[in-house]
Amino acid sequence: MQLDLKTIEALAPDQASLGAAAKLTKRSNWPRLESHAQLPLIWGECQGSGSNPYRVAFDTSDHGYKCTCPSRKFPCKHILALAWIGATAEASFTRVDQTPDWVNDWLGRRRKPGQPPAQAPARAEGKSIDEASRPEEIAPVEDAAAVERREAAQRKRAEDTRSAVSAALDELDQWIADQLRLGLAGFVDACSERCRRIAARLVDLKATALAGRIDELPARLMALRGEERPDAAIRELGKLVLLAKAWRAAPDDAELKRLVSTSETRDQILANPDAVQVESDWEVLGEKIETRREGLVSHATWLLDLKSPTPRFALLLDFFPASAGRRSGAWPAFVPEADGDPLAAYAAFQDGAPWLSDCPIILPAGAIALDDKDGAWWQAVSDPHGIALPVAGSVDQTLLGLDLTATAALWNGARLELLASQSNMGRLDLS
Repeated sequence: MQLDLKTIEALAPDQASLGAAAKLTKRSNWPRLESHAQLPLIWGECQGSGSNPYRVAFDTSDHGYKCTCPSRKFPCKHILALAWIGATAEASFTRVDQTPDWVNDWLGRRRKPGQPPAQAPARAEGKSIDEASRPEEIAPVEDAAAVERREAAQRKRAEDTRSAVSAALDELDQWIADQLRLGLAGFVDACSERCRRIAARLVDLKATALAGRIDELPARLMALRGEERPDAAIRELGKLVLLAKAWRAAPDDAELKRLVSTSETRDQILANPDAVQVESDWEVLGEKIETRREGLVSHATWLLDLKSPTPRFALLLDFFPASAGRRSGAWPAFVPEADGDPLAAYAAFQDGAPWLSDCPIILPAGAIALDDKDGAWWQAVSDPHGIALPVAGSVDQTLLGLDLTATAALWNGARLELLASQSNMGRLDLS
């Protein structure tokens, strides 16, 4: 790879950057490390404090680099760490023949053809990679007074946030009462403007997650037929009332805080001893990618626990800027055979958390058909009750009438959102 530690030392803007890079050279910080089989390129994804890993690329021939982090140091600690791993642990990189689109985009823009390669900078005084590699000294123990002051400040911030969120929910209750008093027909017609105003107020009062949910309500209503919108509106307003009551009863519940105010960081979740941890074999059912009104894209990946005796699901949720483009799924998907009543699972889901909407279910053998208004329906086969469930949005025409041995979907009580199916043609990705 034509890399050595002296080159990395010379590239570093200062000693602090080298020290920070040393902490990122552990393989666990990098979910992806790859090198090109023919070109002098290495790249990877480094997990930062957010949910979205930083994309890092380095040209080992002329030491050009690219990182998506917001650091004002050039090169940043992620670039230095990637090069450091390349110099000391080349076997950590998976050799591939193709570069990702984002690397190709960088290569196409970084310099004009024929431009001579950059020379490595001369070593600057005051930088030492040996010093950066040394174990950190144990930090001095804080005195009891300093610890108490810090903990008191944390408690004060938490109490201020709780008070603000409580006030936000009071305003939400009054807003919902006003919508019911004015009538659901008027609410549906003026949904966008009314939801925007209350969402802005909730953001001011630190109920950010709840504001996002309300801000998305108009789009969900407009996706339904006109006659269905009042019923959908009253269901969603009822769920919001239940969520507010649940938060007031348990304001420190982590799941409720995620739905009302804000989510923890990845590090906070991993450090929480009360967080649910399940070690199992997981299969990907499908993914749901949506562009939100605030400009972020939510990427939800639904997983199925293969070792659980009853269907148990997990959700991987990531957010990234819309400008980053759609991300591809990390794993192949699989749909097992269904066993039991899928709507019974939804009923149990609602009993446990009636303020939630999308419930993952596994449907038995069935097929997709259109009604006289071209609305798509999933219809069970060999069912004496003739159960049929409406499907959200449009479906691929090639899917109509096809025998589906099992289907993974999200059910919100009104519409199915198809994720994937098994058929005699193999697995069908429907998300």
